[in-house]
Amino acid sequence: MNKKELNTILGSQSLTLSEAMQQINRNTYGILFLTDANGRLVGCLSDGDVRRFLLSGGQMSDSVMAAAEHYPRCASTRDEAKRLYDKKNFIVIPILDEHRVIVDLYLGDGQAQKKPHNPLDIPVVINAGGKGTRLDPFTRVLPKPLIPVGEFPIIELIMREYQTYACDDFHIIVNYKKDLIKAYFADNENQYQINWYEESQPLGTGGGLSLLKGQINETFFFANCDVLLTANYEDMLAFHKEQGNAITMICAYKNLEIPYGVIDMGVNGKIESMREKPVMSFLTNTGCYIVEPEVLEDMVEGESIGFPDVIERQKAKGRKVAAYPISENDWMDMGQLPELEKMRVKLYGE
Repeated sequence: MNKKELNTILGSQSLTLSEAMQQINRNTYGILFLTDANGRLVGCLSDGDVRRFLLSGGQMSDSVMAAAEHYPRCASTRDEAKRLYDKKNFIVIPILDEHRVIVDLYLGDGQAQKKPHNPLDIPVVINAGGKGTRLDPFTRVLPKPLIPVGEFPIIELIMREYQTYACDDFHIIVNYKKDLIKAYFADNENQYQINWYEESQPLGTGGGLSLLKGQINETFFFANCDVLLTANYEDMLAFHKEQGNAITMICAYKNLEIPYGVIDMGVNGKIESMREKPVMSFLTNTGCYIVEPEVLEDMVEGESIGFPDVIERQKAKGRKVAAYPISENDWMDMGQLPELEKMRVKLYGE
């Protein structure tokens, strides 16, 4: 690995957690090795470390070292790094000199096979009934679920990701251009196992679930048809079960750079502080959820309602709802035109 590549995976221990996450999002490894002022290894940060820290009450403005692993696995030779790498499912092993300065990274020999996911085998409900106005004018011709991204339409990409966890029982809510969607799958050589639910009128992002009353009696995934997540679904489900949630909302941390100088003003126009192009970090609803079947029984037949309002009703009933944070890199929102090309590149390369 050359020096330029190495620098993408190294960060200072003086970073905030938000700054460290931005750097992780810019490299392709999902990890950041932290160094002191002399370049010595003092810790590492992965998506999992960030999630555990935030779920324990940590803040994005906290020091990265508060969330970091302080004793990362490392090696002094390439042979030692290979032995460590092969022993367990590590992402990368840093190779250090006698001063604990990282001189190289071992990323495997290129022959390792990606381990299959453990089967979850729970139902998947996809809301595919909307008009897809964010993708106009394409959705005047095709319904949003059938907008192609590379080789497959949006909805099939989502379904194929769930199938990697042995989730083959699909329940799809349709409305706008529903005949085209159903015809596509009728001719699909993959022969997906699909139960169809037809809205007679638009029911919003949550109301279509009323059509599934009595159809699902176990925990299920619920997703909009423009959301593709590459995070670990097994970890999401384990968190949901451990916390005893009625609904778990999968959320992604987004970092947004304000392209202006931002001023904090006091009395009589006094400038209290100035920040040049600050970066704001916030937790965003991805539109993917894990839901318990009792939520279905509370749905009102024929009511148009957004799923965030369904969540508020569950909270009012005293049921537990929670957020499960994932990396921004693990969330692809296909519902916007600029994002379609980004997704194609991410999935298929240039």
